[in-house]
Amino acid sequence: MSRRRPQLVPWRTAGRVSEGQKSADDVVREIGWVFNNETGETLDLAEFTNTGDHEIFAYLEAFKLRTDDLPKQTIVEIGSGIGRMTAGFSRAFAQVIACDLDAAFLERCRQTVAQFGEVSRLRTCHVTDGRTLAISDGEADIAFSYITLQHCQHDDALSLVTEAARVTKPGGHIALNFRTWQPIDLALWPLGKLMRAMWHLPRVGPWLARRRLASRLGWQANRLSPDEVSRHLADLPYKFATRVIYHSPHRRLKARNDAELRTFEGVNRSHWWLIAERS
Repeated sequence: MSRRRPQLVPWRTAGRVSEGQKSADDVVREIGWVFNNETGETLDLAEFTNTGDHEIFAYLEAFKLRTDDLPKQTIVEIGSGIGRMTAGFSRAFAQVIACDLDAAFLERCRQTVAQFGEVSRLRTCHVTDGRTLAISDGEADIAFSYITLQHCQHDDALSLVTEAARVTKPGGHIALNFRTWQPIDLALWPLGKLMRAMWHLPRVGPWLARRRLASRLGWQANRLSPDEVSRHLADLPYKFATRVIYHSPHRRLKARNDAELRTFEGVNRSHWWLIAERS
């Protein structure tokens, strides 16, 4: 899989590194930057999950998804990693289905939730092919993904959008984060392709896959515009009553079709969110 999908190389490398660490705090210090770009010898799991708590509740509030029904709902988290946000989700929702392509991450995710969340509410889903979820139709009240879809190949990302729509029940919502084009991508895009090619070099590749800067260059594997995602959704058998696109107030974003544009200070200038209610 990693040869066909080179952007997954650093994720699998980080998964192997996490397996060799003695404690969860060591995991955060070694590979925590993979999930929230934080580094430092003093980082620990408590601080790591605390950053996730602040973000998830800010997003749920801003996207008008933090309702009184949360304690009865199921959320599917696409790209859980080692549980930075999953722990908080497990305290707020009746059930969390944490999905990731690396089995080692999912094991560490369970440990994180056991320490800082409600592990009895956690279920994991190993995304072995990087594009489909072993979850039944309509299980989720919310399908959520943050800083994950930009790391997938273009077609895999759209496949996961389809899966998010499929597993969400009528009346439920998808809340999906994407990265779109910026002028800096004129340089980043070719550098990223070069880095992904270098990951396959003997000796050099494995070393690069553990370097923060190299990985941040190489795993930016796609850019998806609101119009492209909207066209994709329109072709699915799952229909959506409302669609809202959230973007940074510091950036102009155009979206045709019937999606409503809103701004939220917490959105990165390069990112945008799709919040849609399934009919």
